[in-house]
Amino acid sequence: MVRKLFKVILLLMTTVVFTAGCGEETTTQKPSSEENNKLVIYTSMKESLIGGIVAGFKAKNPGIEVDYQSAGAGKIMAKLEAEKQSGKILADIIWTSEVPDFYQMKNEGILEIYKPTVFDEVLNPFDDYDGSFTAARLGTLGIVININQVKEPPSQWSDILTEKYSGSFGIADPALSGTSYMSVALLEKQFGWDYIVKLHDNGATKSKGSGRVVDDTADGNLKACLGVDYITANKIDKGSPLKMIYPPELLMVPSPVAIFKEAPHKENAKKFVDYLLTQEAQQKVADAGTVPVRTDVKMPERFNLPKPEDALKNGIKIVYTEILPKKDETVYKFSQLFK
Repeated sequence: MVRKLFKVILLLMTTVVFTAGCGEETTTQKPSSEENNKLVIYTSMKESLIGGIVAGFKAKNPGIEVDYQSAGAGKIMAKLEAEKQSGKILADIIWTSEVPDFYQMKNEGILEIYKPTVFDEVLNPFDDYDGSFTAARLGTLGIVININQVKEPPSQWSDILTEKYSGSFGIADPALSGTSYMSVALLEKQFGWDYIVKLHDNGATKSKGSGRVVDDTADGNLKACLGVDYITANKIDKGSPLKMIYPPELLMVPSPVAIFKEAPHKENAKKFVDYLLTQEAQQKVADAGTVPVRTDVKMPERFNLPKPEDALKNGIKIVYTEILPKKDETVYKFSQLFK
């Protein structure tokens, strides 16, 4: 499905470039009823999370064909930039975990102002909320260990700076992963950039993505990593020898969802956002192994996740508008450090 979408997008972008270069007039055609029954989602959520939610939405809305593309937040934003340059964003919805990107898109004026119908029933981590984007989960990150290699689990962030984890701790590239970038920003906020330097000096390695670094830990190539909750939970459910450890300073990263102002299928997009925040969909979020934005869902005990209200309360506090101007600098510093 993803490859098919890429081919369609490439064809459309090529058509735009060539027609613009020739200076020919184009005729705007009224969308067919078939086109109106579609929905296109760009997301950094992995299949283990987005798949079940899309299935639930389609069951409630059988006439809507949903096409979703899952990739790292960095790749998604690069794709959106290319589409903006071509003159048209092809997606209806974006759902990732790199919060500063949403403030940037808000500043650019490309997001639809929409307050979901069940907004008053969910937790909101954004003090400046105006409907441009809404948190759809309260993702958490922790120290993921391979229990076959680590017999005494760490309890503090400082523990992974010891010789035990020398050359055997991994972190996803923040240039590619939104959750990784946010976790680096939160760790820097709590402990200073010197902590990131110490990680590097202790032999920590940079991985290509949030999924890859957990895979490397599960396979025993690493003893531990900075891991995302639901990605880790999915591997545990499949039998991987992993365990998530949450130090007291909790890394909580909201995952916003937003609708593009020029969304081709805006009404369908609104229906999806409304569904995403319902009790049914948020139960799917919890069952996938991450923290929902509702307090009326049952949390699976096997994942040892914090309750939604505790994740919101205990997460390291950060002002997202303050880190937005520093994003490029932070990613550059990290890339230079972890060459």
